[in-house]
Amino acid sequence: MTQGAGQEPVVRTATLRDFRVPPYARVPVQGHAGEPPSEAPGGPVGASVGPLDPTLHLPLAGGASSIVAVATGHPGNAFPDGDLPEGYTPTERDLPVINRGDTVQVRVDPVAAPAPAPAPAGEGPGPLYVVGDVHGYLDELLAALHAQGLIDENGSWAAGNARLWFLGDFTDRGPDGIGVIDLVMRLSAEAAAAGGYCKALMGNHELLLIGAKRFADTPVNSGAGTATFQAAWLLNGGQKHDMDRLQDVHLQWMSRLDAVVEEDGHLLVHSDTTAYLEYGSTIEDVNETVHEIINRNDADEVWDLFRKFTKRFAFRDDAGPQAVQELLATYGGRRIVHGHSPIPYLLGQVGTEDGEETSGPVVDGPHVYADGLAIAMDGGVTMAGKLLVVQLPLNG
Repeated sequence: MTQGAGQEPVVRTATLRDFRVPPYARVPVQGHAGEPPSEAPGGPVGASVGPLDPTLHLPLAGGASSIVAVATGHPGNAFPDGDLPEGYTPTERDLPVINRGDTVQVRVDPVAAPAPAPAPAGEGPGPLYVVGDVHGYLDELLAALHAQGLIDENGSWAAGNARLWFLGDFTDRGPDGIGVIDLVMRLSAEAAAAGGYCKALMGNHELLLIGAKRFADTPVNSGAGTATFQAAWLLNGGQKHDMDRLQDVHLQWMSRLDAVVEEDGHLLVHSDTTAYLEYGSTIEDVNETVHEIINRNDADEVWDLFRKFTKRFAFRDDAGPQAVQELLATYGGRRIVHGHSPIPYLLGQVGTEDGEETSGPVVDGPHVYADGLAIAMDGGVTMAGKLLVVQLPLNG
């Protein structure tokens, strides 16, 4: 990767990356569940744009795409008649359905779990948890974290020295993306004070939001014509009320997120793609390269990074296990855990290849596939699925 002229190596510290918290986010969340958002969960209407990269939403007929706002019922159930959301990435045209018989869906008990017991001093780290794509659904996130005993009724960290990793994609499509980021930042500080930690990975929607804020309508070479981050953000569920509340501290926090980590034999990434291999031969190299690209502030470079992190489905079908093994051999670990590709699509629960409608998605837990080497964690909360928070390793 070409270095920017005069650029010094980026210095990364756990303190800055994980624990910087805005003052207004330091108070516990109280009484959030059931409160209406300040604006309807729908976003603005996307402007007409030229051709976009094939990995993104393509414009609808006439060059425009709309993001539908429905404020009835459960916020995840925005399309009760079974219609796919127009603002979903990728659209049904580039998301073929997989309904294979050699994959397993692991059921996760929905009953509230007791708070994880802290490990005695000197006996190693606490239990490890991962969270799938949140996409602004703060109430669902609070409920899922509380059910696992990770937070108390006030939304404060209650898990002692437990370890919690978010797999990225905090904003867009849902009603309160900035509220989700504020919660994760605050829990990072509270967990650290309790001897545990709460950390997060870089998702493609973090890159999209950073790009929309920094570069707005600056043209970028998408590989399929001219595009802009602003147009792509709107076409992929960008919410005006998130952009209005976005502050420098949020941008700084997102910009410092790592792209790849390994914990207890689990290789954690956001996207089910091998594109990470293009950015380094070690985890440290990948993360350093990603941070350097973001800090150079070059729109085309950030766009290319976003485009590659939007790729998906590398671990499916016959070549899937080999792709997983390539990543594991390079970066370490025994299993990959990822978000990004919604489980309802992978299981064939939303739409079919011949266009017939199915019943709504039913997500009981993570999706284990690629000969048991990959675990999908995006429960499809934006399509009335489930926001997943699970403890690793999986049982069963």
